[in-house]
Amino acid sequence: MAITYKAAGVDKEAGYKEVALIKNFVSETHSSEVLGGIGSFSGLFDLGALGYKNPVLASGTDGVGTKVLLAQMMDKHDTVGEDCVAMCVNDILCQGAKPIIFLDYIATGKLVPEKMADIVKGVASGCKKAGASLLGGETAEMPGIYDEEDYDLAGFAVGVVEKDKIITGERIKEGDILLALPSSGVHSNGFSLVRKIIFDIKGFSLDDTFEELSKPLGEELLTPTKIYVNDVLPLIEEFDIKGLAHITGGGIYENIPRVLPDGLGAELDLSEVIVPPIFGLLEEWGNIPRKEMYGTFNMGIGMVMVVSEEDATKIIQKFYQEDKPIYNIGRVTKGDLWIKDESI
Repeated sequence: MAITYKAAGVDKEAGYKEVALIKNFVSETHSSEVLGGIGSFSGLFDLGALGYKNPVLASGTDGVGTKVLLAQMMDKHDTVGEDCVAMCVNDILCQGAKPIIFLDYIATGKLVPEKMADIVKGVASGCKKAGASLLGGETAEMPGIYDEEDYDLAGFAVGVVEKDKIITGERIKEGDILLALPSSGVHSNGFSLVRKIIFDIKGFSLDDTFEELSKPLGEELLTPTKIYVNDVLPLIEEFDIKGLAHITGGGIYENIPRVLPDGLGAELDLSEVIVPPIFGLLEEWGNIPRKEMYGTFNMGIGMVMVVSEEDATKIIQKFYQEDKPIYNIGRVTKGDLWIKDESI
């Protein structure tokens, strides 16, 4: 008796249909430096055309974590791809790199072309916001490893920075100021705790609404991670940005110290930061200690910049003139990270 690949659970024709569905919005992300089109065995990018004198490539990879389970529960798949881009490009931005290339990898139990196309559509949206070309990707149908409805995705970002412009944090000194850019919500970390709270502890539905939230719980939680490229790159060109910290898993406790030289810490005052209501609800519903909240979630802060006091004043004025929020959350000190709040 003859058997086919399709009978074993892998539908090649579905893959061909997905490629047809995604072709246009992938092409829309391509810059003039992209050579060739979709369908080659690799993607080509003309780095020399960018005009850098001593280009250094910065690379990063990440995924969306268990946030994808909420997308699967809601059958809404067009936002997690943007999360995937954000988690990668925000990381390489911390070294001062401009994102130029992105690749994605999606693994699923059963390839449904329309669902996969929605995911890639979100990736393409994120690439446009980051100014990166979606240069390639892979969708793998893996029955036996994933259930039919399951999928996971990972992303790979490459950026470029002039060698003498790499941001390392080495020049940060005592007295420098920490400026924070707001998050768009929970972003893409801490979702194992989120799911524990809303499902196991409270028994909520993702369709539930709450007075504190402007949209149903599931939509609130699926709000894509903010991409900071267009806010930060112009500042790097105009000011001396000494350090950048992407506030992801581990919150401010883990991520701010990563950019500070040995022997230096920071005194933080977070009283002016507007914390999105979802965090207060999660804290209340799960009876989560405040320090655990700040050590797990971003708590309204997505990116932190370290600059001189003089540049801090100018950057704050620039953001206010452009009607964009920014917070002065403290200054660099000797010692450890310290937060001016007895409850944290």
